[in-house]
Amino acid sequence: MISEPRSLDCRHKLPSDKASQKWNTLILYRLPMRTLLIGVDSGTQSTKALVVDAQTGKVLASAAQTYELIPHLPPGAKEQHPQTWRDATASAIRQALRQARAVASEVKAIGVSGQQHGFVPLDSKGEVIRPAKLWCDTSTMAECEEITEKLGGPKLTIKTLGNNVLPGFTAPKILWLKNNEPKHYQRLATVLLPHDYLNFWLTGEKVMEYGDASGTALLDVRKRKWSQAALDAIDPELAGKLPQLISSDQPAGKLQAAAARMLDLNTDVLVSAGGGDNMMGAIGTGNVNAGVITASFGTSGTIYACSEKPVIDPKGEIAAFCDSTNRWLPLLCTMNVTTATEMVRNNLGWTHEKFSGTVARVPAGSGGLLLLPYLEGERTPNVPAGTGVWFGVNQKTYLPENIARAAMEGVTMGMNYGLRRLAELGVKPTQIRATGGGAKSKAWRQIMADVFNVEVVTLKVGEGAAYGAALQALWCWRQQQGEKISIQEITDRFVELDQNETAVPDKKNVEIYRELQELQDEMSASLRDVFVKHRQLVLK
Repeated sequence: MISEPRSLDCRHKLPSDKASQKWNTLILYRLPMRTLLIGVDSGTQSTKALVVDAQTGKVLASAAQTYELIPHLPPGAKEQHPQTWRDATASAIRQALRQARAVASEVKAIGVSGQQHGFVPLDSKGEVIRPAKLWCDTSTMAECEEITEKLGGPKLTIKTLGNNVLPGFTAPKILWLKNNEPKHYQRLATVLLPHDYLNFWLTGEKVMEYGDASGTALLDVRKRKWSQAALDAIDPELAGKLPQLISSDQPAGKLQAAAARMLDLNTDVLVSAGGGDNMMGAIGTGNVNAGVITASFGTSGTIYACSEKPVIDPKGEIAAFCDSTNRWLPLLCTMNVTTATEMVRNNLGWTHEKFSGTVARVPAGSGGLLLLPYLEGERTPNVPAGTGVWFGVNQKTYLPENIARAAMEGVTMGMNYGLRRLAELGVKPTQIRATGGGAKSKAWRQIMADVFNVEVVTLKVGEGAAYGAALQALWCWRQQQGEKISIQEITDRFVELDQNETAVPDKKNVEIYRELQELQDEMSASLRDVFVKHRQLVLK
């Protein structure tokens, strides 16, 4: 249970009149001493919850609950049950509130960040029909081709939506359900994304905000409206199954009674629109002005920037998303970052400290050992059938320390493929704000700076998505109080860089990685057809 109200803070100065002093003491005792926010980030591997002081922006407590994917699925299939996210969210919030010694009446707003693109199908009673297919699910290649063909091919698809239709997005997952599980599809009444589902559980309201909606491949990102052509390519009646679209500064609703009881909170707690993890990560890293670029090094890797207008890539490699501040978020996503480094670290049996320390002692380039890190297929570039490839293996390079560094270098160059494409579209970095698990490694931050050839910095609050969700909740709550405040004012005040963890490029290493980047890109292009043949062989 949340703790009882705390005793009077002795720093409060009361009037000298004894009667007034007694009355004010009682009032101060009963009123909450703090205004608190909760930021939630529901990801693929865990859900994190932060309790944040709305006056100072300080993180007062944090908690996390881990979980796994559903095991033993066919190749390419990646699924989780939404109930897992609900249970983990409730557990993490309760733990964080206990740690913060919070009073229920102190909590004013909750913001939810969620993994993007996942398809949560609900029936007419609001019950989940089947487990959610996730962002990293690559089993929908045929559905992507079917939708793209109905839209007139890749060029017309991008012209219609602003984005390509990729296996990670939600639209092909909906068509997959229709094609492969027609009985389940017949029950489909509502399409939600992971963070929308958590908002629905919290509030009882079915809504979707522009940022996360733009990752469905159903939204015309220029107009922020559902594309009828995309809907018709799946099912002309699909429009009736989509929730109301709301802007990013609007509330999803307030805590419904059942959720409030589970969390030991009051029903007057506001739940903000929330958003996808990348959109919330942008807010949490202060990426709400042009020129700032965020790089998230987690299970997947994302690099994104804030834009006042849509940035449409005619090649479809850069996603033209909306952000969660009512602007746009040009974004590249690679599906394999800590997926690759953790595979290597676990196989070697090393701690994170030993892994990072060993990597730091190996020269840039790993002696010529190069990893093409498409362990889970790949999204940027679009290689859904891809696998991991070690290149340059010989007796001198295939050593534990070289393998470890090559893993870090390989996934970073994989992200740099997209960063260079962003630059071609006019989005050029002057600074990279690194977040996620990979940003905690000093050795990796230096590799980032050398591969990207730009200064890399970190944030004092490392949980960018959860922190961004809390700050968006603050923005929404203050506006609901009648204040005219921008999200920039909030992030400028609260988001702080950690000046002790800055990495600057080493010119010698920059040149080494430039040459290795060319090799990795060439290897990727030359193996595309081979990957498809391999996938077909595996599926026999």
